[in-house]
Amino acid sequence: MPHPLPDPRVIERIAGFKVRRVLANAPCVGPFVLFDHYGPVDFAAGHGLDIGPHPHVGMATLTYLFEGACLTRDSMGNAMKLQPGGAIWMVAGRGAAHSERTPPGIRAAPSRLAGAQLWLALPPDAEEAAPHATHYDPAALPVTEAAGARCRVIAGDFCGARSPVGVLSPTLCVHLALEPGARVRLKAGEHPERGLYLVSGAAALSGAALQPERMILLDQDEDAALTATTAAQLMLLGGAPLGPRHLWSTALARTPARLDQAKSDWADGRIPSVVGEADRGNFPG
Repeated sequence: MPHPLPDPRVIERIAGFKVRRVLANAPCVGPFVLFDHYGPVDFAAGHGLDIGPHPHVGMATLTYLFEGACLTRDSMGNAMKLQPGGAIWMVAGRGAAHSERTPPGIRAAPSRLAGAQLWLALPPDAEEAAPHATHYDPAALPVTEAAGARCRVIAGDFCGARSPVGVLSPTLCVHLALEPGARVRLKAGEHPERGLYLVSGAAALSGAALQPERMILLDQDEDAALTATTAAQLMLLGGAPLGPRHLWSTALARTPARLDQAKSDWADGRIPSVVGEADRGNFPG
């Protein structure tokens, strides 16, 4: 039977609005070690998201929006505007930094923002790789539609569609947007581990109501029928696990010693900061 992970940790101090943090203190799901669901938040004119430069080490980040827009700059010199249905895939490897802000043109008027950022462990040969990042427009991510179910494949393969996002190990990430009464069959055995998170609305899994803003682990030996009670949005995650890791702030490593090295690499400037931004922040506390 599916079983729930612990309640998300709600963080109000990140960018001044509500973030539900899942997985960081719970079992991983495939390569996913953290899931941050943020917003929706309404910004007044002149205000917006302002997450300044900060590093990531030993992981990949996958950022996806449900509403709004975000301008991401990084230490590789990229400036990428993320919109709903698109994704930014960053392999931090031995160390990269980025900032995340509301674009200036959108900040001039009232705006709304909601999205998710996911952190993934890397296979051994990529943990110390040169960092790189790629932006995928919404049109680049495949969508399947059937009987009121719209499924955008952010990473991996689902329902015969394959995402172009360059994941480095078996990975699944799908945004499910369901109309009332829509059904999606979640087949057993496609991935060693799978998790399902209800972003909004109401839905049931094999007849049992899902709790909002909670992640459950799916039984890998049984098919499951997902049914929307109202209009609903969900995230389906999965993949093959990559073994235990130590997570500290925004760094991921196999050993505590590697985390200590990450701290000194940032403090001593061996990890460059965001190109075009004078501020050089710390590891988030």
